[in-house]
Amino acid sequence: MSAVATKPPLPSRSHPAPRAAAPAPRAAVPVVVSPMLTRLAAEHATGTLHRERGTLHLTDGQVTYAESPSAARRPVTAPGDDRPLAEGAWELYRLEALYDAAYFALAPSSVPGRFRYGAPPPPEHGGPVPVGVLERSVVRRRALLHRIWPDARADTAPLTRAPAAPGPAGTAPRSVTARQWAVLERVDGIRTAPEIARDLGRLAFHTLVDVRRLAAAGLVRPGPLRDDRAADPDITLLKRLRDALEAL
Repeated sequence: MSAVATKPPLPSRSHPAPRAAAPAPRAAVPVVVSPMLTRLAAEHATGTLHRERGTLHLTDGQVTYAESPSAARRPVTAPGDDRPLAEGAWELYRLEALYDAAYFALAPSSVPGRFRYGAPPPPEHGGPVPVGVLERSVVRRRALLHRIWPDARADTAPLTRAPAAPGPAGTAPRSVTARQWAVLERVDGIRTAPEIARDLGRLAFHTLVDVRRLAAAGLVRPGPLRDDRAADPDITLLKRLRDALEAL
């Protein structure tokens, strides 16, 4: 007897073939600029975080005030005016100044930070800013500056004019804005971007943006870094020993 070939049965319409499951959406990766600051926020800590380039004041795990030698302190009057700042303008400027100082205070550093619990914030502190919001602001600012010009030395080194840049009595190129020209006029091989910002009465980060754009246009370039550690190679070790002793 010869075998009769049969066709395989068709799949039942009542039971369709299972579809591949859609991939699960990726969870947002939290931004961590300073693990120590993130831990203090989780602890709802109150006190002062001292870092190499600035200080952050925390109340119940949120940042209420920031200060840095590279950032100007908040004025009590409007820039270029003797009139006191209105309440709304004051709060806006307070937040801008806080983000400005925090950008420098949270800069990468080989020197460990230290936290002093219970230290009260300065009397002029305002409303708190969550640590996550502050760290995302720092990351966005770093990314913006990197897109404009990737050499971060322009933020801290003395600035010099490029050979093709016009001199102090020259005429601003068409591609240079009035704000940038005011910065370029103060580039003398000695002053840094934060020092130029202080001289102009501007927030430091806004001046960093102008400096990076001038660097991208080939008009300025960073000179040798002014770093006190160059005179003493053991200064970082000494700072670590100091921090350890203060923590006892």
